[in-house]
Amino acid sequence: MITLENVHKIYNPKKANEFEALKGVSLTIEDGEMVAIIGKSGAGKSTLLHILACIDSYESGEYKIDDTLVKNLSEKQYAQIRNEKIGMVMQDFALVDDFTCLENVLLPLDFAKHKKSNRKELALAALKSVSMDSMAKKPVNKLSGGQKQRVAIARAIVNQPSMVLADEPTGALDSKTAEEIMHVFKELNHQGKTVVIVTHDMGVAKQCDRLIEISDGKILETAS
Repeated sequence: MITLENVHKIYNPKKANEFEALKGVSLTIEDGEMVAIIGKSGAGKSTLLHILACIDSYESGEYKIDDTLVKNLSEKQYAQIRNEKIGMVMQDFALVDDFTCLENVLLPLDFAKHKKSNRKELALAALKSVSMDSMAKKPVNKLSGGQKQRVAIARAIVNQPSMVLADEPTGALDSKTAEEIMHVFKELNHQGKTVVIVTHDMGVAKQCDRLIEISDGKILETAS
């Protein structure tokens, strides 16, 4: 379970360009939920997601994953949480274009505790789960946008995290491909993974179990 209690995030504190991106955010996301975080550009969606992903820190409040307080940890501890509990999917895919699909999905395993002999098997299984195993040896720069996003999802889940976070995962895709990618996220959710999707697309958001709306750094409402 994910809980945030009165979380504040300030960029450039005590400087002329100080900006409070999150203003006392509190929310709970239960294990196995599929949640959309919605809001206009600059509302604080991505800042919130980066805190959830342990990419960014926060000034005050508390963020807990499974009752573990995520605050003032060492970079090694943050990396361990990211690697074991969190899979991240980006709008721009963030893949290595010159690598094959398999090589991209293998990357997170370099930082995990899996035996080297098992890594290829795990990566191929992740690709198969998103229907991309037949293209394992194909360079990413030869793929369509939808195929790249499937590979990005496979990379996010290869360490079998309990939580998958996605930042505008359909933003660069046409509507048909976006629908296919949403089906992949729904399937991951049906398998028991907690899925959190940041989006400005209400069509995407309405496919989730619950909507969390953020505006000007504050939670406005949550709706089922």
